[in-house]
Amino acid sequence: MTTRERPLILTVEDESRISRYLRSSLQMAGYDVIVASDGVQALEQAQTYQPDLILLDLNLPHMHGYDVLERLRETSDVPVIVLTAVDTEDDKVKAFSLGADDYLAKPFGNRELQARIASVLRRSKPPARSNTRDTIYLNGELRIEYPTRAVTMYSNGIHLTPTEYRLLVTMAENTNRVLTHDYLLANVWGAEYAEDVHILRATIWRLRQKIEQDPGSPMYIMNEPGVGYRLAPHPSLVS
Repeated sequence: MTTRERPLILTVEDESRISRYLRSSLQMAGYDVIVASDGVQALEQAQTYQPDLILLDLNLPHMHGYDVLERLRETSDVPVIVLTAVDTEDDKVKAFSLGADDYLAKPFGNRELQARIASVLRRSKPPARSNTRDTIYLNGELRIEYPTRAVTMYSNGIHLTPTEYRLLVTMAENTNRVLTHDYLLANVWGAEYAEDVHILRATIWRLRQKIEQDPGSPMYIMNEPGVGYRLAPHPSLVS
């Protein structure tokens, strides 16, 4: 997240009517806007302007939105909201597995769009912390530096999206406690996502790929079947 006076949003949409609508409504809501009409242009704009958030359509010319998202996540943790007419659970799971922060099906209302944008941008901001004793979290090889949002494993930096980071921090602050699906969805995404367990599962899967040595046999992010998840203390910390 930058320190711009007005957040900059990149809209990626090939339908000119929808693109004009997005640009107008976002500018009226107080955002600066740049536009891209295909996947290749989207990647170029993202690299050049470093937007604070991307609204990404899926059915794009030259490069599918999933491919754009996958390429973005190779180098960037910019928040991404997928906007698409495709609204199946499989598509949602795929989008979140590739690193999307939210998913909004067309047609959507302006109030819902603005609420989703505000929610994702809010998750992008580091939480306020006044207790300097708690600025670093250590759990075995997992290290979280709260002031800089830096996450490392075995001294290697890990790039997390804002949603992945917020999910990890929520679990870290409750180490070894079982957190229910509803609790995690409400605290990371918002109360309106209480039924979207597939979103949580997809994001947990992606987080495991990044911090676990063997994601198939996790050491940190443990599944509590039918209930939720628990961030376990490293075995070296358990007496």
